[in-house]
Amino acid sequence: VGDSTLGHVFSVTGQGLDDPMAGQGADRWEIHRSAPSFDSLEPKAQMFETGVKVIDLLTPYLQGGKIGLFGGAGVGKTVLIT
Repeated sequence: VGDSTLGHVFSVTGQGLDDPMAGQGADRWEIHRSAPSFDSLEPKAQMFETGVKVIDLLTPYLQGGKIGLFGGAGVGKTVLIT
């Protein structure tokens, strides 16, 4: 995603629907590729604020990292991450 794709509509195969030349200069990556190694992930030093003071105080999360959010049904996991 970049300036050449911003504001354009694409098909599933990546062809520009509103402008056939849209996205032509952009790098293309395969959908099925291996995930980056854990060592190569560099989380930002900025805290991800959930808006819930207890979570922000006791378990602060860093933006860009991997987080496990576990809980039972109906406790608000989806509400927390949206």
